[in-house]
Amino acid sequence: TNEKVEFFVVEQTRINNTNYLLVTENETDEEADAYILKDTSKAEDSEAVYEIVEEDDELEAVSRIFAEILDDIDIEK
Repeated sequence: TNEKVEFFVVEQTRINNTNYLLVTENETDEEADAYILKDTSKAEDSEAVYEIVEEDDELEAVSRIFAEILDDIDIEK
């Protein structure tokens, strides 16, 4: 929808030359929903463009990576 939304970045990682962010809408609420965003911008773009990862296999794989990085955070799907 090209809607701009502000998130708090919890962690980031790069997998197969693609940047992913683990974000939340509220940085102080431990029960807040978290989302995994994928950088879909092109090299010539002046700003990064992120979309929520919705494809199940990709979401599962990236979730596992973030769970390993953040071993003290429980990620529920």
